[in-house]
Amino acid sequence: MSEPVDPVAEDDTADPALRRRLQEATMRATTADDLGLLVARALASADEDGLVDVAWAVADTPIGPLTVAATPVGLVRVGFGDGDTVADELAAQVSPRVVRLPGRLDDVRRQLDEYFAGLRHDFDVPIDRRLSRGYRLKVLEALSRVPYGAIVTYKDLAVATDNPGAVRAVGTAMATNPIPIVVPCHRVVRSGGSLGNYGGGPETKAWLLRHEGAPLLT
Repeated sequence: MSEPVDPVAEDDTADPALRRRLQEATMRATTADDLGLLVARALASADEDGLVDVAWAVADTPIGPLTVAATPVGLVRVGFGDGDTVADELAAQVSPRVVRLPGRLDDVRRQLDEYFAGLRHDFDVPIDRRLSRGYRLKVLEALSRVPYGAIVTYKDLAVATDNPGAVRAVGTAMATNPIPIVVPCHRVVRSGGSLGNYGGGPETKAWLLRHEGAPLLT
């Protein structure tokens, strides 16, 4: 005989409308399998009704798990590691209506798979840049034009954005880049040739540059 399911939905979102749908799905479930199916249907229905502002999923990669998140505008976040942490950040920065919906991120995850397999050099996904503003946004837009396998310095980006004295500000833009890999801050190095800092760690930055055959490491 199937075991009963605890009629309390897991709180996947702070939004009342989404939480109500999850609670209703839980109340209708009689087994754990039923619960998973009903919750998935409830979330899909909420997405169709425009109740999901940010969808997220986890992509498995050679450099570890990456959390990817998108709004209806486009890819808004790529984070290293824990998906729950990224989801919490997005709930505070974008909207509390943040839900794990892997299907919404299928194209992004497919393109990441192709990149890590060496089959893709450029990402073709719409980007939501709302988490970057002012000069940081200008720098990241310039960074997006740095091609696969190339490297630039912080000074190069400062010059490219008509602010040659803003090397430190460029470094801050790299450190706060919300969409690493797709917006390739790993391609930015120090003028002396050293790698510089990276959100995923220096080993990850070195791995990505080797993967792309960057001239610094060949």
